[in-house]
Amino acid sequence: MMTSADPRRGETRIRRALLASLLGLVALALLVTGARWLLRPAEQIPVLEEAAIAPLLPAPTAADQPPPVGFTDITVAAGIDFVHTNGAYGERLMPETIGSGAAFFDYDRDGDMDLFLVNAQEWAGHETLPTPPVQALYRNDGSGRFEDVTAAAGLDLTAYGMGVAIGDYDGDGWDDLFLTTLHGNRLFRNRAGRFEEVTAAAGVGGGDTWSASAVFFDYDNDGDLDLFVVNYVQWSRAIDLEIDFRLTGLGRAYGAPLNFVGTHNTLWRNEGDGRFTDVTATAGIQVFDPVSGHPVGKGLGVIALDYDHDGWQDLLIANDTVRNFLFRNQGNGTFTETAILDGIAYDRNGKATSAMGIDAAWFRDDDELGIAVGNFANEMASLFVTSGGRPPFADEAVLEGMGPASRIPLTFGLLFFDYDLDGREDLLLANGHLEHEIHRVQQSQQYAQPPLLFWNCGSACRGRFMPVAEGGDLTRPLVGRGVAYADIDSDGDLDLLITQTGRRPALLRNDQQTGHHWLRVELIGRAPNTGAIGARLTLTGPGIRRIREVRPTRGYLSQVERPVTFGLGSLADPAALQLHIRWPDGSEQIVQPEALDRLLQISQPSQPDPG
Repeated sequence: MMTSADPRRGETRIRRALLASLLGLVALALLVTGARWLLRPAEQIPVLEEAAIAPLLPAPTAADQPPPVGFTDITVAAGIDFVHTNGAYGERLMPETIGSGAAFFDYDRDGDMDLFLVNAQEWAGHETLPTPPVQALYRNDGSGRFEDVTAAAGLDLTAYGMGVAIGDYDGDGWDDLFLTTLHGNRLFRNRAGRFEEVTAAAGVGGGDTWSASAVFFDYDNDGDLDLFVVNYVQWSRAIDLEIDFRLTGLGRAYGAPLNFVGTHNTLWRNEGDGRFTDVTATAGIQVFDPVSGHPVGKGLGVIALDYDHDGWQDLLIANDTVRNFLFRNQGNGTFTETAILDGIAYDRNGKATSAMGIDAAWFRDDDELGIAVGNFANEMASLFVTSGGRPPFADEAVLEGMGPASRIPLTFGLLFFDYDLDGREDLLLANGHLEHEIHRVQQSQQYAQPPLLFWNCGSACRGRFMPVAEGGDLTRPLVGRGVAYADIDSDGDLDLLITQTGRRPALLRNDQQTGHHWLRVELIGRAPNTGAIGARLTLTGPGIRRIREVRPTRGYLSQVERPVTFGLGSLADPAALQLHIRWPDGSEQIVQPEALDRLLQISQPSQPDPG
């Protein structure tokens, strides 16, 4: 039950202290400027310099427009016969709003991307379906058509599923599957195409905790994949009904998590023998409210990447209605939470947002890292960008053009991806509201909302993210939640899957006809990290420098394919390109592509002899 202490007071005091510090710095700057003005030589002409709040962008040099690219909904035609169940029957319980994720991965190692769809379930005592809903696994036949193999693969289980993480935790070369749920989590070991539940043996169930996203990554650089689980709030039906959130004109409604106590996330260290150890308490990832003593976190999205270039994987968490977290890996088994100092805790106004999806990319094709965060309706999405390739970050959503267009929609999932293969990372936002009848009380809102696709027009534009008006079936309204991509039909471009809560997912084939060249790269790492999770690839050539990472956990509750795609635009000479690989263990390799418009598989070289 809730206590009388307000879990937001500590966060408010932190924000006030931060704003007070900033005001103090501004006052000091004004005093120094005034003194210099009074003491300047009589003949000196004062020069007013613009504050370096964010890097200046070049003025527009061309009226570029997004290329005509259409996405075609092939869900039914491709054989996807799946309808998500959220259990909603009228009580307006918060889990019904969250939706579930999806994952593209090659579960049977036949070379194409298969699809796993997470499902939830009906509430006890309110069952209406003839059979209980189950999770779903679809096998790709190589042409983009799918066959339901859920039962044959051993994944026909019923659970109130949320998110999915894919990774070869046991180093046998077969991708395993971790499922987060409302009431404890499940781990499935892939035994040559059939999955065996090993939750109890591995020790990663997590108890009766509402978990959202999860990510496999190697936090201690020992070679095997550890597991980080993002937990949401301390929830029960009784607490939900007691809070009794209401909207004028609608009555009882789906409430925000403001009145729910937060939770700690969980870090599981892989012991290398099939077992995991909970190292949460000693790893420095527990964040407490200084006033209430409650956990601060109300996490939904997570990404793992080396944001500070020190060779250790860090963690970024999107929190709902409280500040975001950035856990900097200290390299000694512990993390330090630096989101406030590094500038991603709050939005550009110093406020916590209802953050959900999160992704990162070097979208300018330089050293500047951008972190995109999807927020609630009437909160524009955030785009935190480094300066000089290092933190702190500044929110440049407005400067880069995607802020105003993202203000009205309610964004859950989002992804950077190069939809037109011109080499620049574009941005997709999956949108959808919580309330079926929200339009009755907010005329600007609808339950189903079209996704937003932003074309990265590069340095030719002042704001490089330009809304794409024509996207075929991608522009139709959805109750969007998770989003994932993969090249399902082996034509080089990236196709999309957007999950919906309580509805069918949308499988959208990319039908671009730009004629742009491309190179897809699949890394095969040395065991136990056979998927080379955490590897960084840098492609260089005439006027280009493009950075990608093997980082399939992205967005919201979901996984993209593991192969990395480089769009090349009109560049047609492979001899002009060089691919630099930094493997997860820090070793480096340079590869000269021999051909374009193909999938290049690269195996990590054998371990060199000591000495």
